Amino acid sequence: MKIRVKELREYRKLSRYRLAKLSGVNESTLQMIENSENPNPTFRVMCKIADALEVSLDDLRKE
Repeated sequence: MKIRVKELREYRKLSRYRLAKLSGVNESTLQMIENSENPNPTFRVMCKIADALEVSLDDLRKE
């Protein structure tokens, strides 16, 4: 399963820095998720990102 954080972040015209500030997730963690270097982020991290992007957890998944 892929996670589509970068796609949704860019759609909302947010920089990675801005998403980090909105979500409370470290910018380097976001980068690792976007580059598939962290393919299994914690549920808590994904909830924070989803909330900041105003999407559901299901919307973050790419099949």
